[in-house]
Amino acid sequence: MEKISKYTEKEIIERVLNGEKPLYEIIIRRYNPYLYKIGRSFNFNHEDTEDLMQDTYIDAFKSLSQYEERANFKTWLIRIMLNNCYRKKQKSYVKNEQSTELIHENANPMFSKKTNNAQEQLLNLELGHIIEISLSKIPEDYRMVFSLREMNGLNVSETSNLLEISEANVKVRLNRAKSMLRAQIEKAYSTDELFSFNLKYCDPLTEKIMDKINKL
Repeated sequence: MEKISKYTEKEIIERVLNGEKPLYEIIIRRYNPYLYKIGRSFNFNHEDTEDLMQDTYIDAFKSLSQYEERANFKTWLIRIMLNNCYRKKQKSYVKNEQSTELIHENANPMFSKKTNNAQEQLLNLELGHIIEISLSKIPEDYRMVFSLREMNGLNVSETSNLLEISEANVKVRLNRAKSMLRAQIEKAYSTDELFSFNLKYCDPLTEKIMDKINKL
């Protein structure tokens, strides 16, 4: 596989559409961390998030010829991931409602690193769990704005378009989300470490997705 940094999205897309399927792996590896943070921000577990990522990459591959450069590719891909997450969440709501009926019938640049030692940060799993738990308790409307802006690096306009809310609302929700989290975690971790997609997961997931892509 050629170096990930060698090609722009435009070059990769053009070459993939011209039959060079293996280059799609660059897209997968490049955006795994972003999509993983999106899935976890919906409070899906690791396994469900990987399934959603796989569906998103396959959906994107099938629609690659429809991608228009007017939209940033990262934003376009995240929109597909968001739609998949929304659908899964909706199915979960329906399933939970049905289960309940049966029972009744029968019955930010916000953070700064505390240390520059990356290994120490990664090994501090207890604090990592505190961060994830704290973020998961924030209402979804605020959590998603925080995820897109602080964890995935989207700007206000991109976040506004993806979530279909005003730019002013994006700013208000982000400030509110920060205030909910700041006291507990701002001195311990950087946003890069929130819901990090460990490299040990990257190869197996990428291979699994590419195997399905190559069969299309």
